Amino acid sequence: MSFNGQTVIPAAHNHRDVEKILSLDAEYMVMLETQVGQLKSLVNLAASGGKKVILHADLIHGLKNDEYAVDFLCQDVRPAGIISTRGNVILKAKQHKVLAIQRLFMLDSSAFTKGTALVQKIKPDYIELLPGILPTMVEQMTELLHIPVIAGGLITTQAQVDEILAAKATAITTSQKSLWK
Repeated sequence: MSFNGQTVIPAAHNHRDVEKILSLDAEYMVMLETQVGQLKSLVNLAASGGKKVILHADLIHGLKNDEYAVDFLCQDVRPAGIISTRGNVILKAKQHKVLAIQRLFMLDSSAFTKGTALVQKIKPDYIELLPGILPTMVEQMTELLHIPVIAGGLITTQAQVDEILAAKATAITTSQKSLWK
């Protein structure tokens, strides 16, 4: 499973970001912080430009991040995928047959141990590893879990992108507009 060769997935914070992404060749995009009232119109705008939207369920203001929220998102908003730090949300996304992306924060060895145990239990389609500037962690997670890794967070240069992709990341997510090519 891949993003049709797309290695940089732009992450939008607002309407202007979505409009900029519409002009890109990118097929996939991530929708970060948004309000539940604006969500459907933003996803429809992106879809009208041929973009597949992956929603970060944890960052939708006005929507509780639980299984019922995923039901609503998948039935009413119809994203291509869901990102969340919560395993129950990822399980529900898998039931809806959208891309299920488990977000993990690598803060210390305890976070690594708990994160790998969660991924082994949930079996998401992808892992989004933060901060993404840890190429050795990307490689270690990929080899240990055999689930594609997306790197996100604090990636600001093309050199970092190249290093992360060389460490076997499937893609990176970034709101750094200079990397949206």
